[in-house]
Amino acid sequence: MTTLKPAKGLLLVAEPSIIGDVSFNRSVVLLAEYNENGSVGFILNKPLEHKLKDFVPEVNSKLPVYNGGPVEQDNLYFIHCIPEIIPDSIEISNGIYWGGDFSAIIDLLKEDKLKKDQIRFFLGYSGWESEQLEQELEVNSWVVVPNNYNNTIIGKSNINFWKEKMIEFGGDYVLWSNAPENPSFN
Repeated sequence: MTTLKPAKGLLLVAEPSIIGDVSFNRSVVLLAEYNENGSVGFILNKPLEHKLKDFVPEVNSKLPVYNGGPVEQDNLYFIHCIPEIIPDSIEISNGIYWGGDFSAIIDLLKEDKLKKDQIRFFLGYSGWESEQLEQELEVNSWVVVPNNYNNTIIGKSNINFWKEKMIEFGGDYVLWSNAPENPSFN
């Protein structure tokens, strides 16, 4: 399988070989930033048991919150596809944005004007120092693939996203799509 070089807006799909890594086992990560200083991304397919109202009590929102990664898990982050109503957003690529004016989001939530296919919240993020991601790619921890979903990925990705990517990759990856998460259960 050909893998791309990492860049903003691309997806990192965890190789089946990174079994035992609690944070990244069976993860699909959207790269939000990639440059010589390092990389930032958000795990798209690991929803938490919590809803947004558990972290932001002034809104009664049942929007799900995802585990974005192991860095700064006491902070809330978000990606969205609605920069026209969330000022100060930063474009990742293909109509996907991250960050922006959180007070505007609070107002939109109070008015029930945000849908789960427009915005996704994360506790924490995935981060790599300069050259760290390249080292992980050299040891085949990740497959870098295009985000063919563009901004619809916000509503698309779910807990089966990694399995779907394994099936899409074909070949030996298909075997991994149905393997138990812990191989000792096999």
